[in-house]
Amino acid sequence: MSECLHKNLVLIKVSSDKLRCIHCHLTITPEELNDSYCPECYEESGRKHSDFEKVEAVEQDASQYRCEDCGAII
Repeated sequence: MSECLHKNLVLIKVSSDKLRCIHCHLTITPEELNDSYCPECYEESGRKHSDFEKVEAVEQDASQYRCEDCGAII
């Protein structure tokens, strides 16, 4: 068990704007994609696929936090 007291917490936002590659099913944010091709497909096959579908957000009842000191999700 970690000895961290989790005093440095950051709220993890639930992002509803995710995209999923229709070829390899990688889920990525538009910011990470940067109007480009799927990095997973390119790494695996050398093909530059840019076919994505929007992922529906799943509502969560509880908030999640990440400890900045140890990286634990709470």
